[in-house]
Amino acid sequence: MDSLINAAARSLAVGDPLLALKRIALRDDAPALALRGIAMAQLGDLARAKDLLKRAARAFGQKEAVARARCIVAEAEIALVSRDLAWPVKALDAARAVLERHGDRVNAAHAGCLIARRLLLIGRLEEAERVLAGVDPGPLSPVLHAAYELAWAGIAIRHLRTQEARRAIARAEHAAQVAGIPALSAEVEAVAQLLKQPAARQISRGKERVLRLDEVEALLGTTGLIVDACRNAVRKGGQTITLATRPVLFALARALAEGWPGDVSRDVLVRRAFRAKNADESHRARLRVEIGRLRAELAGLADINATDRGFVLAPSPAGEVVVLAPTADEEHATILALLADGQTWSSSALAIALNISARSVQRALEQLSGHGKVQAVGQGRARRWMTPPVPGFPTTLLLPGPMPGG
Repeated sequence: MDSLINAAARSLAVGDPLLALKRIALRDDAPALALRGIAMAQLGDLARAKDLLKRAARAFGQKEAVARARCIVAEAEIALVSRDLAWPVKALDAARAVLERHGDRVNAAHAGCLIARRLLLIGRLEEAERVLAGVDPGPLSPVLHAAYELAWAGIAIRHLRTQEARRAIARAEHAAQVAGIPALSAEVEAVAQLLKQPAARQISRGKERVLRLDEVEALLGTTGLIVDACRNAVRKGGQTITLATRPVLFALARALAEGWPGDVSRDVLVRRAFRAKNADESHRARLRVEIGRLRAELAGLADINATDRGFVLAPSPAGEVVVLAPTADEEHATILALLADGQTWSSSALAIALNISARSVQRALEQLSGHGKVQAVGQGRARRWMTPPVPGFPTTLLLPGPMPGG
């Protein structure tokens, strides 16, 4: 690399894209195109950044496989930050293999982190954990090491392992301090704040209180019967009965749990489960059938006893009954949870992440928009969705290191 390329790369490494552009803005050789692409990404012009990196990859050609692979890794990170979940992951896998084969351990490890972060984003936690466990953090720079630790923190948070998450965040904070990049330190702090914010609501004996993530973890470790409205499941001890695909049964379980230790009338259960304003004999007959099905599902965890006016939940053995509910709009809590990261999402990316139809996502977004909980940016295929207000800084683009010509 010549002196200008070296100087521009150093500027990017310390988070100063404007200084980097001053050195290489007028150059169109392959290394300069790659560094200009990274600079534009750090400045937030992702469309221009992707175009420059594609041009750089073509300019490097097949003979400069390592530099070309680094461009692909940078393009993959831009796709991840812009929530383009349809970006071809196979290209990133292939680039990672090239980097490992040629001994570029830093960028190979970074590629592994990107793969894990994408899996984490779409909810494939076990796969993300396996990929990240195979990444050697030793050669990573402080900037990339912070990203590595944030990925571990994300996995731990989603698995409700709060102590492990705190340790990973502490390591990320140290790496960010060493890197000396304020935006990165701010992002680490934002992740740390997740552990202090309300994560769910506990409803028991007619009373409600807000729980932090560590309190949710502690609650799930108790021996009581927990009707988990965050995941549509019923839990007791180490046993979990999922009712995610049986909404009527879950609605009945939740209504009975919220009414415990008292009984719940048949009219209330009909309204909650079938959304019927007035219960008639057909609703009552269907209620008896669904209660029988719920009894079968909860066998060993709880029984459901008939009373004069309705039904009552009876945990087995006797103990507390708690409902764990989301803090946000419950009907669309998963969409709001994804949009809470402050990034703009397309409806197709949300559909991929949630594994539901794009039309269902679009209907939910329109409802949320009508209530002022989300807002759209752009038109047509370029439309993206976000939660207002937007945080003061974007997700930090870490990106690979210098782009030498071979």
